[in-house]
Amino acid sequence: MNIELFRDYCIAKKGVTETFPFDEKTLVFKVMGKMFALCALERLPFQVNLKCNPDRAVTLREEHDGHIIPGYHMSKVHWNTLLLDQLPPDLITELIDHSYDLVISKFTKKLRTEYDALS
Repeated sequence: MNIELFRDYCIAKKGVTETFPFDEKTLVFKVMGKMFALCALERLPFQVNLKCNPDRAVTLREEHDGHIIPGYHMSKVHWNTLLLDQLPPDLITELIDHSYDLVISKFTKKLRTEYDALS
């Protein structure tokens, strides 16, 4: 999966915005203002950070040694860094969905109501 397909998949999700809150090289995707994906635009091979269940994060790192690593500049417990050109596209989309769903599951009642109201 290339960076454009990654971006297109993330931005198409409900309630998602993209920003550059850290610098002009790190694209951040948020759902209702909560971060679920980061993308290093100038790092080769292309790398993305995705939130992940801690137990699953360890398993993924073991199964995809060197291609999924602890989150770069993130919590090593809750984030993984993926090398996009080294992983199957269906795994990447599954992990984007997992990250997005984890963030949504932690919404406050008020935020959940706002999210549910989106079309």
